[in-house]
Amino acid sequence: MKGGIGNLMKQAQEVLASLEVSGDSGGGMVRITMTGKHEVRRVVIVDSLMADDKDMREDLVAAAINDATHKVESTTQERMSGLTSGLNLP
Repeated sequence: MKGGIGNLMKQAQEVLASLEVSGDSGGGMVRITMTGKHEVRRVVIVDSLMADDKDMREDLVAAAINDATHKVESTTQERMSGLTSGLNLP
């Protein structure tokens, strides 16, 4: 049993390490790409947004990070439920 759970945890860590999701805000004006371990890999801001208000840019970056974080959480939950579907876990 212990080996099965250990292997499952190792597999889960590999899935999370390879996972990348993107979060957007402002209709795609800001895009954040984040790993399953919540590390930001890329930040893309369209050029036209650079001429806008600094506060608005900051808000859009924060919203894109939050969107990516929520997507990481939901994708992780979906993938983990697939890995544990055959187990009787509480």
